[in-house]
Amino acid sequence: MNVVKVYANIIKKNMDNPEKVSKLINFGLSATYYYVSLFKDKRIPKSLHYLNKYCIKSIKDSLADFQASAWVNLFAPSEFLIAMDIKPLFIEAYSSFMSGFLIEDYLIDTAESRGISNTLCSYHKTFIGANELNILKKPKFMMTTSMICDANIPTFKYLSKKRGVPLYIIDIPYKYSKEAVVYVKKQLLEVVEKLEESFNKKLDIDKLREVVKTENKTRALMKEYLNYTGEKKFLPTMTFEMYMLFASHVFMGSKEVLHFYEMLVEDIKRAPGKTGKSIFFVHLLPMFEKNFIHYFNFSDEFHIAGSDLNYDFLDEVDENDPFKGIAEKLLLNSFNGEIDRKVARIKELIEKIRPDGIIQFCHWGCKQSMGGTFIIKNLASELGIPFLYLDGDCVDKRNNQEGQNRTRLEAFFEML
Repeated sequence: MNVVKVYANIIKKNMDNPEKVSKLINFGLSATYYYVSLFKDKRIPKSLHYLNKYCIKSIKDSLADFQASAWVNLFAPSEFLIAMDIKPLFIEAYSSFMSGFLIEDYLIDTAESRGISNTLCSYHKTFIGANELNILKKPKFMMTTSMICDANIPTFKYLSKKRGVPLYIIDIPYKYSKEAVVYVKKQLLEVVEKLEESFNKKLDIDKLREVVKTENKTRALMKEYLNYTGEKKFLPTMTFEMYMLFASHVFMGSKEVLHFYEMLVEDIKRAPGKTGKSIFFVHLLPMFEKNFIHYFNFSDEFHIAGSDLNYDFLDEVDENDPFKGIAEKLLLNSFNGEIDRKVARIKELIEKIRPDGIIQFCHWGCKQSMGGTFIIKNLASELGIPFLYLDGDCVDKRNNQEGQNRTRLEAFFEML
C-alpha cells in the first residue's frame, strides 16, 4: 500500500472543506518531520539529514503561524525577514511539497478552471490553486522581485488583490551600475518600512548586520564545499540538491543554515571519492520524474555534481551598509541581466567541478530557462562535455513524457 497515495486521496476528497484540508496538510508535514527525525536513513550524511528536517520544519512553521509569515519568491531578499523574526514562505517550495503530497494536479486544474493560463509556470499555478480553494491562510505581507521569472509579478499581484494582503515588488534593473544600486537600495528601505507597518515591529539594524555577517560566513563555506564536489561522491538524491535552495536563497543568513554548511563541509571532506559519472544540472532538477529517480537517487553509476541555481551569487555582502550590499547582491545575481552572465557562471562552475556531463531540464513555463538552452549547449560543446536537454515539469507530473525521457537519458548515458 502506498501511504502517500492513500493520504492524497483523503485530501482530494475533502477539497470542498479548506479548513480540513489545511489541517491534513499540516498534519502530514508534522508526521513527515517526526518520521525523518526518528528514522534516519544511513545512506544520507548527517548534514543532509539536518537539511531535510529543516526544510520540512520551515514550511510547517510558516503554515502554522501565518500571522508571523510573509509570502516571497525564491529570489526575494529574505535577510530582512530573518532579522525581524518573520517566517518566509516561498511559493516554489510550497508547490513542490504539494507535488510531494500528490495533489498538485488538483490545485493546477483548479487554477486553470478559474481562468489562469495553462502556460503559466506550474509552481505558480499550484500556489494559486491552493489560494483559490482557500487552503492557504493569508499572510501579513507579500514580497517579490522583477528579476528572472516573468510569472512572479502577475502571480503576486493577483494574490495580493484576491487576498487583500500588502505587496511590495522590488524592481531590479537589468544592468549593474552605481545608479542602479542607489535605486534598489531606496526600494529596500521602503520594503522595511512596509514590513514594520504590517508586523508592528521595528528592524534592528545591528541584527540585520549580524544576519549579513552570518550570510558571508555561510557563503565562504559554500565555496569551500564547491572545492570538493569535483572529486567526491556526495549527493545521494536529487531532492537534496533542490533542498539546497532553502539554504542558498530564502534562509541564507540564518544561524541554522550556517550550521548546515558547517556540517556539509565536514561531511563532504569525509565522503568517498568520485565513482561512476558525475552530472551537472542547469537550473532545476526534476526530483519527481520516475526516470531521473531511477537513474540518480542512491546510484553508484551516476552522481549529482550540483546545479547552477544554487551558486547564482558567490560574493560577499557589505556588512557595514547591508541595504547597499543586498541591493548589489540582487543586481549581480548571475540569473539577472543578459544570458552571458549566466553562461559565465556555468562555465566557472563546470571548470571547478569537472563533470562528465551536463543536463538541462527545461521546466514547463520557465521561459528564461528554455530561451538559453542552445547557448548553454554551445558552451558545453566548446568545453567538450556531453549535453542533454529535456522538456518537462518539475511539479505537474502529467507533463513528463516518461518513455521519451528514458530513451534520451539512456542514449546520453551511452555517450558518457
